[in-house]
Amino acid sequence: MDSAPRNPVTAVIVVAAGSGQRLGYGMPKAKVPLGGDSILTHALRGVAAAGLAQQICVAIPPGDADLRALCQAFEQELTAGHGRLPAPADGVQPPVVTIVDGGASRAASVRAALAALLPATEAVLVHDAARALTPEAVFHRVSHALAAGALAVIPVIPVVDTVKTVEPTTGDGAAIAPELVTGTAARETLRAVQTPQGFELATLLRAHEAAEGLDAGQAAGVTDDAMLVELLGVPVHAVRGASQSLKITTPLDLIIAEGLLEGPLGTRWVEG
Repeated sequence: MDSAPRNPVTAVIVVAAGSGQRLGYGMPKAKVPLGGDSILTHALRGVAAAGLAQQICVAIPPGDADLRALCQAFEQELTAGHGRLPAPADGVQPPVVTIVDGGASRAASVRAALAALLPATEAVLVHDAARALTPEAVFHRVSHALAAGALAVIPVIPVVDTVKTVEPTTGDGAAIAPELVTGTAARETLRAVQTPQGFELATLLRAHEAAEGLDAGQAAGVTDDAMLVELLGVPVHAVRGASQSLKITTPLDLIIAEGLLEGPLGTRWVEG
């Protein structure tokens, strides 16, 4: 008798509503070119290649016709099997692609996408378009943890740098340096968090409902969906991420991502 856990009906939310100001292209980050395609196109292909999603819901800046067109072109790839994606097997339906207008914050964009999910959805993976080269295996590790009973799960990698806590320098010390070290974090217990982050849908909905009661200062301190779940007291599990899942935020990040695409190892399928 097969006792393997059943994979829940899964949607993947791709957050692509960021301004991308630090990249210096003068356009939303998701539109920035990477290896001949947009960052968003690479991210969407990675989601599709993982083969987990019954629905892919993309949150884009309101009124952005270019990003909407990129999503529609990706949808054509899914249904027709042209470009870099294989044609769907006989009897297998490609994921539904839904496009929503994002909000003024990341949390607002996620909430807009949550409101557009199909009724049968049981689990949701929230993924940043900026992590465009995330390997398929990371999606599968997150999904497997959800299938095994986790209500929330995040991919992480060890922190290799020494991390200090600091505070602004005051008095005469301000002439020496702007900050003063107050302590050193225990590196062996630190992890850098990536996406996709996976959740039981009901749990994430409850977390976002609770977050609407946060004041502006509290809301500004929330940097990912897992933090909202932590505020509910729900355990958040961690699985192994991948070094290729770098978040493309600065020009240097973009150079590294370009190098990964041009390298001999085929980026997305080789983990490190």
